[in-house]
Amino acid sequence: MSSSTMPVGGIRPYDGVRHPAQLVVRNGRIHTGDPARPAASAVAITDGVFSAVGDDATVAPHIGPDTRVVDALGRRVIPGLNDSHLHVIRGGLNYLLELRWDGVRSLRTALRMLREQAERTPTGQWVRVVGGWTGEQFAEKRLPTVSELNAAAPDTPVFVLHLYQSAILNRAALEAVGFTRDSPNPPGGEIVRDFAGNPTGVLLAAPAAGLLYSTLAKGPILAPEDQLGSTRHYLRELNRFGITSAIDAAGGFQNFPDNYAAVTELAERGELTVRIAYHLFPQTAGQELDDLRRWIGMVSPGDGDEWLRCNGAGENLAWSPADFENFAEPRPRLTARASQDLEAAARLLLDNGWGFRLHATYDETIRQDLDVFEKIAADGAFPADTRWLFDHAETVSQESLDRIKALGGAVSVQNRMMFQGKAFIDRYGAERAATAPPIRAMRDTGLLVAAGTDATRVSSYNPWLSLSWLVTGRTIGDTLLYPAENRVDRSTALEMYTSAGAHLTGESDVKGTITEGKYGDLAILSADYFSVADEDIDRIEALVTVAGGKVVHAAGEYENIAAPLPEISPAWSPVARFGGFQAARGARQAEGSGARQARAFVDAATDSEEQRA
Repeated sequence: MSSSTMPVGGIRPYDGVRHPAQLVVRNGRIHTGDPARPAASAVAITDGVFSAVGDDATVAPHIGPDTRVVDALGRRVIPGLNDSHLHVIRGGLNYLLELRWDGVRSLRTALRMLREQAERTPTGQWVRVVGGWTGEQFAEKRLPTVSELNAAAPDTPVFVLHLYQSAILNRAALEAVGFTRDSPNPPGGEIVRDFAGNPTGVLLAAPAAGLLYSTLAKGPILAPEDQLGSTRHYLRELNRFGITSAIDAAGGFQNFPDNYAAVTELAERGELTVRIAYHLFPQTAGQELDDLRRWIGMVSPGDGDEWLRCNGAGENLAWSPADFENFAEPRPRLTARASQDLEAAARLLLDNGWGFRLHATYDETIRQDLDVFEKIAADGAFPADTRWLFDHAETVSQESLDRIKALGGAVSVQNRMMFQGKAFIDRYGAERAATAPPIRAMRDTGLLVAAGTDATRVSSYNPWLSLSWLVTGRTIGDTLLYPAENRVDRSTALEMYTSAGAHLTGESDVKGTITEGKYGDLAILSADYFSVADEDIDRIEALVTVAGGKVVHAAGEYENIAAPLPEISPAWSPVARFGGFQAARGARQAEGSGARQARAFVDAATDSEEQRA
């Protein structure tokens, strides 16, 4: 008898009666997320969907000669995670260009990584650290200085982005972007200068991040073929944490259709490993309606397939109604034309059957937006079945939540406060931070509340940080933000990261839970999310991630069952040396040999620091 037809754990091989499954996962503690059948120990996936959910006897008739059987070895299995607000398309285009400090525990290690990467980076290219970290995560509890960047990389341009607040450039980067004493400050931004008026290398969002992002955009980009590879590697990095779906929130410097070309081509090739529902974001102030009209003529919400589909407009519909999320600065006041610009954009979208999502940090912005939407609804021009939501909503009031509910809206929250909580407390106080955002009040109001990260330029893309934030209410620096009354239990947090996102894209009938007939998306975890200590939630990774019945990530003892990725190009990419998120050593048992090799430098540096201590 061949190894492919040997009984596994007492399960009989396929008996020739039913269409065989492509994949069976058995011997797991499966949290299905389905109230009708909340727990199981085995599943079968056939033609990309769950064909059986139950126990060994349930899946036995589905095992054929070519069925892959994966033994979960008693581990926790969950539905594939769905980040409801992730800049996945933009992140994919740039992933292989970026040095990630996500998860790095000391500034000394971060600077050593930067120094080594500068030595590997060819002339004409930059070293970029773009989001996913904050000084609070470092043992030193501070940011790098310009002098430290100059010492680490005297000749290679270095751009380090810190949240929505600031960017730090070394001397070579200032020269590369052309900032001099004569360079004017743009609206909403500040080029910090020394006593003689020369740029120091620090850029401030005051309060808008436009200066930070426009400066970053001056750096070299990847060639189109390398953008394809970068996107594939980034999606596999997301798979590493159990992500199988994401809602792309678009953003600045993400033009449609040009910057969507990589994901579109990968979808046509059948090479996406994360299901993406994308939004469209007007790029130029004053031209928003032109952009929206053009896109309405090109695509409609729902166009696409299960792997890549249009979901609507936003997270900005127009520039003037947008507030900013830099808590180090006072709340910005919207211009007089904000309401009329929003009304024009919203009416155009609603008249053409488009839903939307809207960035709004402060309740003052949300109230003004709701005035516009209620005016449109009073005219009978706001269909009751419109899928729309507010993103972020850190300071939303109960009155506004009630108004959102009355208009049929939803909310998507992200763990930005995990990274920016200290700045919020410094400006507004701990009492206001305790309900920023008011997660429990949102749910108690009866709103659909989905969860995500807002990665990659602020929070890390690691979903387990966000899940930890929802459950523990703590920042990356371990400051307690939320009392128990504003936290959720682990099952609720997971629901916000699975089925809630499926509702936001109108796909709740096909994904979000492990249910027969839904997409075969799941993750086998490195530790049991439901029983590990609170402080260990953010160390969880996926040992196996399955999307549409295909193993798209495998680590540890499962390492060789996932198809390999193409070689990283360019070869000097920071990811080729350091990988992506830097896992704590306690989670390293989940890594394959490639990941272990990529992180060897960080371990060595950390060991050296601990010996000094």
